[in-house]
Order: sequence, then structure tokens, then C-alpha cells
Amino acid sequence: MENLPFYIIVFFLATVGLALCLFVYTTKYKLSVAIVALAWLAVTGILSWKGFFKNTSVIPPRLLLVMLPAIMFVVLVMITKRGRRFIDELNLKKLTILHIVRIPVELVLYWLAAQKTIPELMTFAGRNFDILSGITAPIIYSICFKGSELINRKLLLVWNFICLGLLLNIVINAILAAPFPFQQFAFDQPNIAIFYFPFAWLPVFIVIVVLFGHLAAIRKLIKASDHS
Repeated sequence: MENLPFYIIVFFLATVGLALCLFVYTTKYKLSVAIVALAWLAVTGILSWKGFFKNTSVIPPRLLLVMLPAIMFVVLVMITKRGRRFIDELNLKKLTILHIVRIPVELVLYWLAAQKTIPELMTFAGRNFDILSGITAPIIYSICFKGSELINRKLLLVWNFICLGLLLNIVINAILAAPFPFQQFAFDQPNIAIFYFPFAWLPVFIVIVVLFGHLAAIRKLIKASDHS
């Protein structure tokens, strides 16, 4: 990782910044959301900088253990009254355009594979089709909305479910390709980049943001269907 080209690091940091800005944008620039997100980035950034995630022999793996609070937070937002009120205030248009961040993410993964820090199967040249979510996001945005009005709820709902599936596909493949005790494939070139700063922010922040974007949109769309 020491010999990684500097442009990859800079580009990824810019991608994290884009994910943060788009996420805060979906919440109408709520200061509390920005503070929580920045605090999470700071804590996980320090842990990755200190090499906390490099010990992959422990069970549960440290990286997955650190992801757990973020996932639990997303679940709490989805199931609590206060969390559901928060979701109801979000804008579907902004939740849709959020997913363009997946385009630069996939470029970074492709470059990391070229540098032998992740397996090729984690890129769009392998088993990862998540770039389609980013490419289609502005297309779906233009088709499903007319001004501020949602004109194709069913298409937007189907798209969110499909893209959620694409996200889960790469997450599962990334976990099973990492050098954990339960690694299943990519033994010749395991997924190691995510244990290092700043690339640990991909699973612990960007994946969480994208996951929340889909779950929040799906909830809003199903709720709109129930009231129609």
C-alpha cells in the first residue's frame, strides 16, 4: 500500500467528500447529521490510520465489528418513530441522485485491482456491476421526476430494489474475498485495501450511506403506495 499512486488516494478522498456532501444534501443540510457523519469519519479514520483493521485473524473481524454500530444506527432510524419522521422529511429526488457517488467508487476499485490490493472480481471487470447503479441514477432521476413531482413511483421502487441487490452483491463478495478466517475466494489476491487508510472509509462510510439511501427511498415509496 506504500507504493500506491497518489492520484488514487486523492481521488478516493474526493469521493468520500462527495458522498458526505450528497448525504448531508439529502437531509436538507441538517447540522446534526453533518456532525455525526464527520465524527464517524474521524473515529474510523483514526482506527484505520493506526492499523486497527489489519488484524484479520480475530472473530468477529474488527472491520465488520466497527461497521456494526453504523448498521444498527440505520436499523434504528428505520424502525423508530423519530427515525421514520426523519426519513419522511427526506427528498426522493435527492435520495436518487445520491447514488452517482458509485461511479467514482467503481473507478477507485478498478485502480486498486490494477495495483494488486483487491481482486479483479470486486471491479466491473469481474463480479461487481454496482457501477450500473451510478450510471442509471441520473437517468432514473430524469424519467421518474417532473419538476418536484414523482411521476413513476413503480419504476423508482424497482430500481432501488435492483440497486440494493447490486450493493449487497459486491459487499458479500468483498467480505468473502478478504483474508478473514472464513475467506472463500481470491486467495491469490485477497481484498486488503479496505484495511488501510483512507480506503477503510469505503465499507464503514460510503457503503452505509448508499445502503441508507436505498432503504429510506424504499420506505418512502412503499408508504406513498399505501396511501394512494
